[in-house]
Amino acid sequence: MDAFFVEVERRRRPELRGRAVVVGGAGPRSVVASASYEARSRGVHSAMPIVQARRLCPHAVVVPPDHEAYGSASEEVFAVFAEFTPLVEGVSVDEAFLDLSGLRRHYPDPASVGQRIRVVIRERLSLPCSVGLATTKLLAKMASRDAKPDGLLLVPAAGGLAYLHGKPVRALWGVGEATHARLEELGVATIGDLAALPREILVRRLGPALGGHLSDLAAGRDPREVSPGAAVRSISVEETYDHDLTDPERIHRELLAQADRLADRLHREGYLAGTVHLKVRYPDFTTVTRSHTFAEPVATARDLNRAALELLARTDAGAIPVRLLGVAAGGLVEASAPRQLGLEARPWDEVEKAVAEVRDRFGRSAVDRARLSRHPSDPATRPGRE
Repeated sequence: MDAFFVEVERRRRPELRGRAVVVGGAGPRSVVASASYEARSRGVHSAMPIVQARRLCPHAVVVPPDHEAYGSASEEVFAVFAEFTPLVEGVSVDEAFLDLSGLRRHYPDPASVGQRIRVVIRERLSLPCSVGLATTKLLAKMASRDAKPDGLLLVPAAGGLAYLHGKPVRALWGVGEATHARLEELGVATIGDLAALPREILVRRLGPALGGHLSDLAAGRDPREVSPGAAVRSISVEETYDHDLTDPERIHRELLAQADRLADRLHREGYLAGTVHLKVRYPDFTTVTRSHTFAEPVATARDLNRAALELLARTDAGAIPVRLLGVAAGGLVEASAPRQLGLEARPWDEVEKAVAEVRDRFGRSAVDRARLSRHPSDPATRPGRE
């Protein structure tokens, strides 16, 4: 999908069409969640501080994010995908891989089915969509990116390598800044340059896992199939603060508030978390992440917060001021899936389940944690804040 958050806002506010639009918080420390192509042409991009975005594009309309609306729109889009094929792998709320091989009989020309999907989404949902068609996930992802905004690109099987090898090596999955610097030392600028390097050199320089992975991708070998079960990979909550956090007690309260909101989302969406991830960003934009895998999946704020606090102790948060704090649930499994019951009684699970049900019916402000309600001035602990 193209500038998905922006386009959902435009769908309900047509007066925003054609204007530079930025979705993000209003605070001076907030960051851009999504930017329209009009704003991008002025240098605005996702994760950029809102203050910088306003300087680059002073006439942009800044809209606060509404993740509930984006989630609902995402469900509409994925429902359209499901009309064409059951083989849909969600990558995020606005991106998916579709295996269309079963439609050859009805759509002999691959481009025609891609165009049909775009038309249905445009006419039924009033949202623009770009489609990349190729024989592998890697090429389809690249083609979709090149087709933006609101376009379609087909990479023929016979032309796949030529298309791939002309791309900069940074376009490959797994090539971040550190890996890119190492590849530059080897004289690699394009994926074609990478493909020309002997595999053993890459393995020796980058290690067997990453070196072998990049060697395969550069050669056009990408055997990954579309996995319908991979629709949701993680659920996260994070906050960028107007003022850096320095008080350890305040940081702990913020973490509890985030664990509480994360548990609510897990309950609403019907998942348990196998892993919890902590994200901390310092004032110089240095970001550290830590993770913990549970012995068995959990969904309560109590479990999530306890693990997050243990992870926090492995950072310099507090000793160094905190600009951003975030908690994510990964390794998700459906709450309704069969699983082995633990021997230990967990009465607190029933308490949290009851709290979640009350909030579902009467809103988040109906029940709050005593530790959080004593601090109503804290931005991340205001009732209903997502």
